Amino acid sequence: MTVRAYVAIGANLGDAKATVQQAIDALDALPQTRVAARSSLYRSAPFEASGPDFINAVAALDTGLDAHALLGAMQQLELQAGRERPYRNAPRTLDLDLLQHGDGALDTPTLTLPHPRMTQRAFVMLPLAEIAPELVTPQQLAAVAGQPIERL
Repeated sequence: MTVRAYVAIGANLGDAKATVQQAIDALDALPQTRVAARSSLYRSAPFEASGPDFINAVAALDTGLDAHALLGAMQQLELQAGRERPYRNAPRTLDLDLLQHGDGALDTPTLTLPHPRMTQRAFVMLPLAEIAPELVTPQQLAAVAGQPIERL
């Protein structure tokens, strides 16, 4: 069975634009998975983080992987891109966040779905609204309107 999943993609080290584009291609190459839609790229200031501006996007995936298998595959892609986690919210070569996996809700020690902080982040809500407007309310967009973000 295939479900629609949404993944937030971000990077702020190295060639962040190229990294985000490569990550979308890598998500499309995962087993039982294809990218059904991808947002434009966005530039945003670090949110609760430090370092250079981020390049962000959101991808919609049609996947046969369950949520934990998809998360594991995404974490492997982060490692392959040189992701290190020296401290919370450190600058990163690649950050992949599973936002939703089908219509299900999940709360385990390793994964909470829908992503618990997605509605607080303009760099998630604007690209998500671009490819799945039915998932984002005007109130949610208004709540993040003060965060600096630019569509590229």
